[in-house]
Amino acid sequence: MAQTILIVEDDPAQLRLFEAVIGSLGYEALPVSDGEAALTRLDELGSSAEPDLVLLDRVLPGIDGIETLEKIRAAHPELPVIILTMEGGVNTIVKAMRAGAVDFLMKPVSPERLEVSIENALKLRTLTGELSRMERKISGEFNFSDLIYQSDQMRAVADLAQRGARSNIPILIEGESGVGKELVARAIQGSGDRAGGAFVAVNCGAIPENLVESILFGHEKGAFTGADSKHSGKFLEASGGTLFLDEVGELQPDIQVKLLRALQEGEIDPVGSNKPVSVDVRLISATNKNLLQMVRDGRFREDLYYRLNDFPVMVPPLRTRKSDVTPLTEYFVAKFAASEKKSVRGLSDETLALLQDFDWPGNVRQLENAVFRATVLCDGEILGIGDFPQIAQQMGRDIPDELGAASTPPETTLSAPENGAIKVSDQGGQLRPLREIELEMIKIALDRNQGHMSKVARDLGIGRSTLYRKVRELGLEPADASSV
Repeated sequence: MAQTILIVEDDPAQLRLFEAVIGSLGYEALPVSDGEAALTRLDELGSSAEPDLVLLDRVLPGIDGIETLEKIRAAHPELPVIILTMEGGVNTIVKAMRAGAVDFLMKPVSPERLEVSIENALKLRTLTGELSRMERKISGEFNFSDLIYQSDQMRAVADLAQRGARSNIPILIEGESGVGKELVARAIQGSGDRAGGAFVAVNCGAIPENLVESILFGHEKGAFTGADSKHSGKFLEASGGTLFLDEVGELQPDIQVKLLRALQEGEIDPVGSNKPVSVDVRLISATNKNLLQMVRDGRFREDLYYRLNDFPVMVPPLRTRKSDVTPLTEYFVAKFAASEKKSVRGLSDETLALLQDFDWPGNVRQLENAVFRATVLCDGEILGIGDFPQIAQQMGRDIPDELGAASTPPETTLSAPENGAIKVSDQGGQLRPLREIELEMIKIALDRNQGHMSKVARDLGIGRSTLYRKVRELGLEPADASSV
């Protein structure tokens, strides 16, 4: 889904021009002619369909650009706004920046300058949003609006989990590894009465067996060799908040007994202590195993199972909710492009279809890692099939030649349909200079796209600024190239 940009400009010619340029850059333009219309449009769209960016003219009929900016910032504090103006005085710039603008552009604006400003503003929004998301995790206020999904299956999970969040009933989250069980647990915490309280996560399978009791319930000083000081334990750390026990099926039988007592009595027995300690904990546990089968096999206590399983929530694997692949992928691309300072801003339709067809045995975690690798290694703006070589190979797809992983044998020419062929070697069999091949390739792309530089850049898999530099270096400078 293309990112949307709200354009607020009262000059019809300028409005059409900005709309055309923004569309050529791959974004969706939402044009309005004044500040009141911009505020009305934002209200109509609501938070779920809010645009990603606002281009705002400073001089407008009715309420001016600065006043409009102040109202946008008050109602939409995370929405970035770029101010456009014909005047560039210091006082004007300072006033705009103090009002919350992320950038200030002088008209007329070149396509390159506009593109850079838009990309920087969108990356800033992504980083700001991710920072806010992390802050909500830390503060215990992460909620279901922070989960990324659009499938009916996950919507049903969220609805069920929200009901459980309203009470202190123990919740058991089941699902394969990597489906996002901890995020669901955090959303439950942030949507209930304990929002803002401590959220203490413990991976039961990662704790050495001889330390599990001490880590969970604490110990007194001198309780065992090496216990040089008193340790409160995870239950006390989480008191007043939520304790999340991941992979709870890994707990040994003796620890299961103590956990059951903690749940039933609201008390724990620290190692080496002569008296129990009261705790006030909301327990959420998770497992990727079949606990009921473990009960039948005698590997998990039946009474504990039914105590943990008062309110079961099953998170389905990603392969059964393919409609979530698109929003998750778009989120990961934006996140990693911003954090890694890459120009990547999307995927080709063919690539997105490939990712949706893949079964993702590692679920969301595997998808995140695949997008991270692809984003880091990509030199263009659009991720292609060749940026996911392992996925493509498992799906039986060929990887394009230009990405260095072609399945076809090397040729002495590069095929250029409808434009003849580009020879990579001269008559003597020697490789031609890369500059000559590059010159011919760019000429072909310019001819195919009638000099439309944004389309040329996308076809060649390079950024617009890189394309303009190469055009100048190679002495092309097409007279009919699109520009603003």
